[in-house]
Amino acid sequence: MIVNRRQMLKILAGSASGLFASPTFAKELHAQKIKAVAFDAFPIFDPRPIFKLVETMYPKKGKTLNSVWKTRQFEYQWLRALSGKYVDFWQATDDALRFATKQLKINMSDEQHATIMNSYLNLKPWPDVISALKSLQDSNIRLAFLSNMTPKMLTTNIHNSGLDNFFEHIISTDIKKTYKPSQKAYQLGVDTLKLQREEIAFAAFAGWDVAGAKWFGYPTFWVNRAGFMKEELGVKADKIGNNLNHLIDFIKKNNP
Repeated sequence: MIVNRRQMLKILAGSASGLFASPTFAKELHAQKIKAVAFDAFPIFDPRPIFKLVETMYPKKGKTLNSVWKTRQFEYQWLRALSGKYVDFWQATDDALRFATKQLKINMSDEQHATIMNSYLNLKPWPDVISALKSLQDSNIRLAFLSNMTPKMLTTNIHNSGLDNFFEHIISTDIKKTYKPSQKAYQLGVDTLKLQREEIAFAAFAGWDVAGAKWFGYPTFWVNRAGFMKEELGVKADKIGNNLNHLIDFIKKNNP
């Protein structure tokens, strides 16, 4: 059968109207709503006591020590991941602390070193966390961690903070022997939650994590508790707020 141009246009128009009216297409549209939130660790846990401890122990050099330590902590993670010489978050953090003390000529005892490192196992949630997680949970939003921290660090802090019943999955990038912002790290959220990336909002603490999540394709909310400057990386968060109540508003606007 030969179909002329006018007949073909009618057929295509009819097919399109049927597609848009079909339950399958409506379901696919609905599927683009946010169904889960994957959190970095620090929108949930307050890291400030770690660095206050350092400043208390070393009043004259504490601030500088913290600065060198934090810089090397992430540099070591990324350098090792890129070089295929992976060590986990705990080891990279430990190595960075040892480097910082040597650079600043600080005589840190093994006991002092252990005290500082173990503060990473005694993190407490920010004041708004529990009520916000309850609100998200009551709205049938699935909750997960997607963090560079080791599984032990995450599970210990979750248990000590009484957050065991909130998180469906605790995802450490250690599973893939890499770190965010590797795309393999963000893919863990999709693979674990069994959702499309567009259905998972990522809650970041740092600007570089915002960029990594956006490059991957997550709807991204920057929980900018520390008031960091925006990074010049060519992308920006879908929304920025300084607490999790603003995250709730973001989710509601995306799920009318």
